[in-house]
Amino acid sequence: MKNWFKIFSTRTLAPLMMGAVLLLTGACTKDSNPFDLPNADPSQYERKANPGVIKILAIGNSFSEDAIESHLYELAKEKGIKVIIGNMYIGGASLNDHKTNIERSLPAYDYRKISQDGTRKAYPKLTMDLAVEDEDWDYVSFQQVSQNSGQLATVQSALPAVYNYVKSKVRNPNVKYVYHQTWAYAQSSTHTGFANYNSNQLTMYNAIVDVSKKVKEIVPIDIIIPAGTAIQNGRTSAIEDNFTRDGYHLSIPLGRYTAACTWFETLFNQSTVGMTYKPEGMGTFEARVAQNAAHFAVLKPFEITPMVDFQGEGGPLLNPVLIDFGKGAVSPGWNQVNDFLAGTRIGLKDNQGKEYVGLSLSITERFNGENTGGATATTTPFNMPLLVSSRSYFGNTKRAFSGLLITQSVFVLSGLDKGLTYSLCFFGSRAGVSDNRETKYTVAGTNQGQALLNTSANANNIVCVERISPDANGKITVTVTAGDNNNSADGFFYLNAARLTSN
Repeated sequence: MKNWFKIFSTRTLAPLMMGAVLLLTGACTKDSNPFDLPNADPSQYERKANPGVIKILAIGNSFSEDAIESHLYELAKEKGIKVIIGNMYIGGASLNDHKTNIERSLPAYDYRKISQDGTRKAYPKLTMDLAVEDEDWDYVSFQQVSQNSGQLATVQSALPAVYNYVKSKVRNPNVKYVYHQTWAYAQSSTHTGFANYNSNQLTMYNAIVDVSKKVKEIVPIDIIIPAGTAIQNGRTSAIEDNFTRDGYHLSIPLGRYTAACTWFETLFNQSTVGMTYKPEGMGTFEARVAQNAAHFAVLKPFEITPMVDFQGEGGPLLNPVLIDFGKGAVSPGWNQVNDFLAGTRIGLKDNQGKEYVGLSLSITERFNGENTGGATATTTPFNMPLLVSSRSYFGNTKRAFSGLLITQSVFVLSGLDKGLTYSLCFFGSRAGVSDNRETKYTVAGTNQGQALLNTSANANNIVCVERISPDANGKITVTVTAGDNNNSADGFFYLNAARLTSN
C-alpha cells in the first residue's frame, strides 16, 4: 500500500514537522498537530468549508483496507457523490488493541486518507485522536479482528471503551456509528484463527452474523455493513469460494470490489447493480456477481441469498476453458483443480485467465491422489506447460494402493447453457512405464460419449468427446476410470488436463 498512498514525513511536508516531532516525544496536542484542527469544543465546532462531502472513517486493520481503500471512492464518483475516506490502519489489530492504544496514547496507526479529489496520502505513527479530529466525520466504523469476529465476548469486552473514546473526540454531533461485519475465511484457509470455528466456513459465517445482530446491544451502532454476507452470497455463484487471495484477505479485485459495493449501497442507499465502474481487468460476469451479492446482502444482511441466476452465465464460450488436475504452482490461463478429494469446487475462467465464465467444476467422487510422473515435454493442441503435463490425479481399479481402491473418479461441470452442446478433450500421462494404462473418459448429459487413451508414456495424444448436451440442470458429468485394455497390475488411470469448448 505504500506505493499506492503518498507517505508524508517531517522531510516531505513542512506543516507536519512540529506535529511529527511531538508525536515522537509523545507530546502531541490539539494546539500542535499535523492537521491544523480548530481549537474549539466539539459542541461549538462548525463543519469545514466543503459542504456536500460525505466523510467516512474506519478504525480497523487490513480488512477495512480491503473493504474501503480500493473501490469505494470510484463507486461514489460515478454517482456524483463527493467523499473523503479515512482508514486508521494497523495490520491484524483487534478491538482490544485499539482499546490499549487509546489508554496508552500510542502513535500506532498508519492513517490512510483519500481526499475529495481522489488524492491518496498516508500519515504514519499517529495516535487515534488526531485522525478522529481531522475531519467532522459523517460515519465512523468499528470492526473486530477476523479470527475473533464471531466471538461475542471479545467485542463486548473492548468495543464500549473504543466507542466512548471516539464519541468524546468526534466533531460532528450527527455522526453515525457503523459496525463492519467481516467475512468468513475460505474453506481451504490455513489461518490459525480458523480453528476457533472448527475450520468450517459456515460455522464462522454464522458466528459473525450472530455478533453483528447483537452489537447494537453493546453500543448504539446506527448501521451494520454486511460485507460478510455479501462475500458469502458471492460464494453461492459459479465463482464459488474464490473471493479471497490467501484464504482470508479479499481477492484483488473481485473480493474487494464486492465489499466496496456493500459499503456503497449501505451508506448511500443506492444499488450498485448495473453501475458501470468496475476495476480494471474484471470481467462483466464477475462485476455482476459482486454487485448483486452486495445488493442481496443489504436486503438480507443476516442470511445467505443463493445466487441461482449466477450459477451459469449462459451463451457460448468465446474462448476455451483449460483445466489442470494437479497441485503446486498455478499456470497462467489454466484453472487448477487444487485437490483430488470429493467436495473440491472451483469456478472456471477461460484461457485468457481474466474472466469467470459462469461455470464451476466439482469433484463428486475422489481420485486416489496426485502423481507427478507425467510427461515433461509434450506436443498436443493443449500447448501445456510442464507443470500441467507432469502432474495428474489418478485412481486404481484392481487392488488397493496407499490403502485405497478407487474404481472411478467423477467430476461435474455446472452452469452450462442447456441450449448448447459442449466438447471435452482430455490428456493423461504417466512417463517411464511400458504397460497399457488405458484410461476411459465418459462424458454424460442428456446424451453420452466415451473416449479411450493409453496414458503410458504419452506425450503427444489427446482424446475428445464431442457435442454433449447438458442435462436439465445445466450439468455434464465426467467419469474417469480404467479402460478395458488396461493391463496395469493396479489398474491405474490418469487425468492431467482437460479442455472445454462450446459448439
